[in-house]
Amino acid sequence: MPGSTTSNAAVDALVDDHFAAEIAGDLDRLLSTFAEDVEHDVVGNPSVSKGKDQVRDFYVALHDDLAFEEIRSVRRYHGDGHVVDEAMVRARAIGSPFGLPGGGRSIELRLLHVFEVRDGAITRENAWIDVASVIAQLGEQARP
Repeated sequence: MPGSTTSNAAVDALVDDHFAAEIAGDLDRLLSTFAEDVEHDVVGNPSVSKGKDQVRDFYVALHDDLAFEEIRSVRRYHGDGHVVDEAMVRARAIGSPFGLPGGGRSIELRLLHVFEVRDGAITRENAWIDVASVIAQLGEQARP
């Protein structure tokens, strides 16, 4: 989004805080990284969440399925008003992520985010999850 008033260093701090809040399971802190009119789009999810109330509902369900242990950025690319972050995620599948019984098993996956940022807040989050990897790991671990 051209004309952003947020520096790259401030965007990095915002995204890092967003990830730290996910790992801590701190929903209020996580929501504080978003603008009031945020749009939250996870590829493959049947709908796009709009506004903090819908985003809250998404994250409550997500944290029922996955307990994040680490989100490690591998690459981060900055543009005018946006950042693309490629990360490796380690989590425990405590619920049924993507409809698969997790049984508390550990999984690792790649995650790509495109964040749009304006005035120090995330206005749009677009996430691309390596679901095939999750399915393969939960399937492999379930085999005798």
